[in-house]
Amino acid sequence: MSQGMQPPIALTIAGSDSSGGAGIQADLKTFAMHCVHGACALTCVTAQNTLGVTRVDPLAPAAVVAQIDAVAIDLGIAAAKTGMLLNRDIISAVVDRLTADPLPALVVDPVMVSRTGAQLIDDDAVALMRDRLLPLATVATPNCYEAQLLAGRAIESLADLIAAAKTIWQLGPQAVVVKGGGLPGDLRGVDVWFAGDEPVVLRTETVDTLHTHGTGCSLSAAIAANLALGQAPLAATQAAKTYVTQALRHALAIGQGQGPIGHFFPLLDG
Repeated sequence: MSQGMQPPIALTIAGSDSSGGAGIQADLKTFAMHCVHGACALTCVTAQNTLGVTRVDPLAPAAVVAQIDAVAIDLGIAAAKTGMLLNRDIISAVVDRLTADPLPALVVDPVMVSRTGAQLIDDDAVALMRDRLLPLATVATPNCYEAQLLAGRAIESLADLIAAAKTIWQLGPQAVVVKGGGLPGDLRGVDVWFAGDEPVVLRTETVDTLHTHGTGCSLSAAIAANLALGQAPLAATQAAKTYVTQALRHALAIGQGQGPIGHFFPLLDG
């Protein structure tokens, strides 16, 4: 990049992953690989590695909002994403901030349920995210388990994915991508886009790897990066899905457990 160029700014509002595979670390790597300058508002600090999470410490809600304000006032924000907001107080503070001064484009990764189906936040926090945060989203990216929780229905087929996407869209986001990555068989790697018109089934090749840590964070970050670059939401999502598939193909077998996807695969290929 030549001297003096000003790349678009993308902001991630999420938690820290000490192993570097997910959370803000994954988001910032993803932004960088899209030639977007990444800024962050940290919501919590986790002690984790490829084997799991051993500790989580939340930041004060006012500290989270102060970070958002600091970036917005000085740098300007072309697009943002939310990831792990952790608890009701942080969700409420972030929602109040984004409602009072909306951002140009917002991707909401409603981190509520893990890829293994474990609920990560309490029911009150789920309700607040559903009722107040989702309506602010340009694109919402629930995984299949989160979609089941938000839509109030089981997801066992492509028809279920489509129905859930339509139900979640009615909660207020401009568009919804329901991710089928946790589903078995032919639905693995199949996502459904819905923005009020005809649903779009997004398919990519299935990458057979154990090392998938950070997949959801990276997809939402890549969508935000592409929105910051001026792409339309569907095109931004399609490009993001291609990026994550490539990163899965170059997944990193590091640590003793589930390693992360290879965010910097273009550099590895070079």
